[in-house]
Amino acid sequence: MFQTPCVIFAGGKSSRMGEDKALLPFAGEPTLTQYQYERLKKLFQNVYISCKDANKFDFLTENKNAVLIEDIDTEDIYAPTTGFVTIFNHLNVNEIFVLSVDTPFIGEAEIGKILEHKDQGFDTIIAKTPHGLHPMCGLYNRSLHVVFQNMLQTNQHKLIKLLQTSNTLFVEFENETNFLNLNNPTEYQEAILRFHQEHDISK
Repeated sequence: MFQTPCVIFAGGKSSRMGEDKALLPFAGEPTLTQYQYERLKKLFQNVYISCKDANKFDFLTENKNAVLIEDIDTEDIYAPTTGFVTIFNHLNVNEIFVLSVDTPFIGEAEIGKILEHKDQGFDTIIAKTPHGLHPMCGLYNRSLHVVFQNMLQTNQHKLIKLLQTSNTLFVEFENETNFLNLNNPTEYQEAILRFHQEHDISK
């Protein structure tokens, strides 16, 4: 079991999906957030959920003892920047592993490959596939807390720029499919079909 705290980022705007993707049903769970939480708590000693509005996730605190970390008041800013600032304000930890709520196929193998570099002094360790970088799948160190605060204050929210100017290790993966994001209804339906096929579940 991984000792590094895991934070599921579930505070996005979901504009391309047309509805809150974090609340869509998935893989037998009432919501994608519950699916991610249930599987990740089997891998990590501590799992947290970063969100914009904790009230939407009452079902977790009532039944599953999940710890919700609600973003600081940033009006209509839905960028991960607010989550990072809030998390490091809230948790007394040196590093966190972050994963977007809409990446249900990233598993123990990918996470372990990233975390095996965690004691090598990097500010952040990020997954990289042939098609690009995956800023919301990786390790972030508290050394970036002030950087995130400055980004928030200056309304600069591009994580790619942060990675390029920080001491970042990019861990390469050849399998692109496990890093699928569920950004729109088509990708969501494809993910449901894939899950059923991989688990031999009748639709």
